Amino acid sequence: MYNFITGPLAGFSFLVFLVGLLIRSLVYIRGLDTSLDRVSYGVDTTSGVKEAFRSIFYWLLPFGTRGWRLHPGMTALFFIFHFGLLLSAVGSQAHNILLKERWGISFFSLPDRIVDLLTLLVLATAVGLIFRRLLMPQVRILTKPSDYLLMIITIAPFLSGFLAYHQVSSYPFWMITHILSGELLLMAVPFTRLSHCFLFFFTRAQLGMDFGIKRGGLKRARMAW
Repeated sequence: MYNFITGPLAGFSFLVFLVGLLIRSLVYIRGLDTSLDRVSYGVDTTSGVKEAFRSIFYWLLPFGTRGWRLHPGMTALFFIFHFGLLLSAVGSQAHNILLKERWGISFFSLPDRIVDLLTLLVLATAVGLIFRRLLMPQVRILTKPSDYLLMIITIAPFLSGFLAYHQVSSYPFWMITHILSGELLLMAVPFTRLSHCFLFFFTRAQLGMDFGIKRGGLKRARMAW
C-alpha cells in the first residue's frame, strides 16, 4: 500500500493539481472582458503591467499595503499560516528525499527542528483563523460550512505529519494518514477556494492594472469609461 500511495497515487495527485490549476488559469484569462471588468488590457499596457507586478509585490510583503497595516493581527495570522505552510511542506527533508527517489527532483531542505516549529505555527494560526471566523460577525456571515471543511483538509497533512514524525501512538497509521491527506489536499486545490493560492496572482494583477491606470490618472479619452 505504501508503494502505491507514494508512487502512482502521488503522481496522479500532482497531475490533477497541475492540470487543474492550468485549466482554471486558462478559464480565468479567457473570461477577461475589458468592458465587463472595466479594466484596461489594451490601453497604457506598459503602465498596467508595471502596476500589476507592483500590486502583487506589495500584497506579498507583510504590512506592505494599507489594508495589511489596518489589521495587524489578521495580517500576522495570514502570513505566518501561509508562509509556514509553504516552507514546511517544501522544505521538509523527508518530502525531498521521497521526491528524489520517485521523480529525481528535490527542493531546499530545512532542519527538522525548523520544520517542526513551522508546523506548530501553521496549526496554531489555523486555530486562530477558525476562531476569527466564529467570533467576528462580519466574517462569520460570509463563512460557509465548506470553509471549515477546507481548513480541516488543509491542516490534516500537517497535524498527521507532526504526529507521525514524533511517533505518537501508531506511526504507520499517522504516516498513511499524512500521505493520503496530503494527496487529498493537492487534488482539492483546483476545484475549491484553495485555488486562490495560484489565482491570487491573476486577481491581484487585474486589480493592480485597474488602480494603476484608471485611478492612477492614466485614463485616456479613447477608453470607454
